[in-house]
Amino acid sequence: MKLVVVTSVKQYRKEVLQLFKIAGIKNLSESAIEGHKFYHVKNMAENWFSSERNSVQSNLFFSFNEVEKIERLFELIQEFNEKLASKNPLKAIVLPIEKSI
Repeated sequence: MKLVVVTSVKQYRKEVLQLFKIAGIKNLSESAIEGHKFYHVKNMAENWFSSERNSVQSNLFFSFNEVEKIERLFELIQEFNEKLASKNPLKAIVLPIEKSI
């Protein structure tokens, strides 16, 4: 068993839930999060009244699951990201579980 963690911008919530379902992962948790990006600005005056947002409404999904289902989820995420036109791909990591109760 492993822990899979997926992050996405809020707009892709339904799509991510569908990817989990297709992968056969029936139990997962979700949390709303706020992602931040810090931009390097050469001239502070250029960015003083910036309309550019430095934070993004996002979601974090996680599930304890079998390796085979997680591998399938990764394949689906990769396919999703390859078709994506935006600069906000889904991100995913897998963590081993050393001990659980």
